[in-house]
Amino acid sequence: MSGESGKIDPMHQFEVHPLMGQNWEVAGYHVPFTNSAAWMLLTLVVLWLFMLGGMKRELVPGRWQMAVEGFTGFITDMMDTNIGPQGRKFVPYVFSLFMFILFANLLGMLPTALVGVHAFTVTSHLTITGVLAIVSFAIVLIVGFAKHKLHFFSLFVPHGTPLPMIPLIFVIELVSFMVRPFSLGLRLFVAMTAGHILLKVLAGFVINGAAAGAGTALIVSIPSFVLMVGITLLEILVAAIQAYVFALLTSLYLNDAINLH
Repeated sequence: MSGESGKIDPMHQFEVHPLMGQNWEVAGYHVPFTNSAAWMLLTLVVLWLFMLGGMKRELVPGRWQMAVEGFTGFITDMMDTNIGPQGRKFVPYVFSLFMFILFANLLGMLPTALVGVHAFTVTSHLTITGVLAIVSFAIVLIVGFAKHKLHFFSLFVPHGTPLPMIPLIFVIELVSFMVRPFSLGLRLFVAMTAGHILLKVLAGFVINGAAAGAGTALIVSIPSFVLMVGITLLEILVAAIQAYVFALLTSLYLNDAINLH
């Protein structure tokens, strides 16, 4: 959004604010319905419609059904490869995680400002990606301790570690393990935030260059617009890659908990 003196604030797109003055009271606390909550709800609705339209189970599947089956097959194959048959029970969770992040990333890139609605990328907030990472990490811990009990701690002592090195290696591996949820959430947050900031800065060059005159528009606006189109295509690719990386790492962490070596 433009600020004073025609400046464009690239951070304005990440601001969370109540919609239409909505402020509900829950257990004595005022809980506003924010733009972040609205776009999370929109993501869930669009995802639900996508799955609903693709689960017709027709003998000769249409394109929509093939798309849904393609996504489910992709996640199932990934779980089978990384975990094995025991990973099948976690396919619904990892699939939901992957699809939610993918749809949230893509919906946040829609040019809705053309109709007066500002898109909001929920995955550009660390609170959202952090919660997803913590929930995934909690599932890994629950599965690990439920399956292996205290033997789960052997994960932090690689096989063949010399006895004098065990205390040091244990601490290093434990810290590395505990950092996983932070790196998992931070990776997605940084990727989406950086891409959107860059797009906003380039959009500012295009708008301000065009407003400065034909000469400036030719030198600044047109190259910036071309670069903006390229970055947008790259950002779409990054949106898909980040959803895949989040799901892939979650499956690998589950493999550590299930197939303890």
